[in-house]
Amino acid sequence: MTGQPDTGATASIGDRVRREAERAIQRNLKGLEFLTAPRQSVGAMASDLLIRRGTMAFYRYRPVAEEVYRVPLLMVTPPSNKGYIFDLANGQSFFEFMLHRGYDIYLLDWMPPRADEAELGIEHYVLDFIAQCAEHIADETGERELTISGYCMGGTLAVLYAALAGAGRIANLLCFTTPIDFHHMHLFRAWADKAHFDVDQLVDALGIIPPELMLGAFDLMRPANRTAGMMHLWANMWNDDFVKSYRMFDRWGAETLPMPGRYFRQIIKQLLWDNALLEGRMQVGGRHVDLSAITAPILSIVAEHDHVVAREAAAPLLNMTGSQDCEEILSKGGHVSVVAGASAVRRLWPSIDEWLGKRSV
Repeated sequence: MTGQPDTGATASIGDRVRREAERAIQRNLKGLEFLTAPRQSVGAMASDLLIRRGTMAFYRYRPVAEEVYRVPLLMVTPPSNKGYIFDLANGQSFFEFMLHRGYDIYLLDWMPPRADEAELGIEHYVLDFIAQCAEHIADETGERELTISGYCMGGTLAVLYAALAGAGRIANLLCFTTPIDFHHMHLFRAWADKAHFDVDQLVDALGIIPPELMLGAFDLMRPANRTAGMMHLWANMWNDDFVKSYRMFDRWGAETLPMPGRYFRQIIKQLLWDNALLEGRMQVGGRHVDLSAITAPILSIVAEHDHVVAREAAAPLLNMTGSQDCEEILSKGGHVSVVAGASAVRRLWPSIDEWLGKRSV
């Protein structure tokens, strides 16, 4: 009847106002709790430290499945980041997911390099650290073959090792957002343009490159990202699950590691400036890197909205090697969501398991 109030609509508006008021109260209380809380704990699965040598920390995760695949999996973390991104928490852990499906997982992780490690270069990461871990795995398991995997620059190091390891060592190559063509690392190339960036002066002056330099580079790539993230956090402060997830990712990002100056110089000169890996001019420890020497099956995972490693930067891995078994998975989300996050749990990780399982027996 005209002119009569809609009691259902009025009640609905009242419910919404009440819910928003409750959330506002929770948001303020949770905001105070957030500011005073200690660092968010991370890690879901048990592991054992096998080797601790300088900046290198090498772990084996304890199997949880009754049957374990024959081929072990070695994950290489980028030297600028901690490896717990693969094992954040129950339900958000790539390692938890894979361990329950029977994979034998090893992690090559990093600690801040000491002052006397400023001269560590790509050759040390590939021909020393990764090689030592691979030998340890072979001795411990009796298997000469392994699946080597890496995330971002950890993936690039894994690719370099796979190209130099020789026949019979690499069973599979699994890469997460791994740059090969550094011409398409557009924002990093702009940040480190040789016209204004004197990498030699920087490295000679500092020795060890502080993490603030890399964090600043990421902020320059997306200057509003940090502010937008804080606004999104505040809007969801009443949601305990959202806040917990935010704090885990925020801790990981804040714990970016310093890098040895020699390694940093090589990344800038050989990869960003010379694009030596794509152009076939890459040398590691005096050895020429020939990507066609990689004949193992390859799975390359790229993110649809990756502002760090564009799909074009990772794509050449699929056609520059000697492998006859190459596949790419285009995942929803951004650079970090391929190794953690709800979308990875539901869609990406099962696809990885399906691909890798049949090649790990």
